[in-house]
Amino acid sequence: MKHAFIIPVLLALTATGAQAACYADYKAKQDNPLRLQYGVAEIRGECSVAQAEAEIAPRLVAGGWQLLEVLDVFDETGLDERQQSAGEFYLRY
Repeated sequence: MKHAFIIPVLLALTATGAQAACYADYKAKQDNPLRLQYGVAEIRGECSVAQAEAEIAPRLVAGGWQLLEVLDVFDETGLDERQQSAGEFYLRY
């Protein structure tokens, strides 16, 4: 009877503990001279645009960039199609 209780509890803990990978693509800029950037970043918290903005903005500021817009959030299946477009800013920030 103990096993009937333990197994569902373990499954529930495993399901809530495992978080799917989350990524966001974004646009950023630098001034003087104006430079624009398209990049892809990993998001460690909730997979939402608001969370992505909160995480990416300080990372970019530390590198001298200003976040303009988070375009979308997605899982690892969206990485390959964005890698070439992001170039040097692919998973940099």
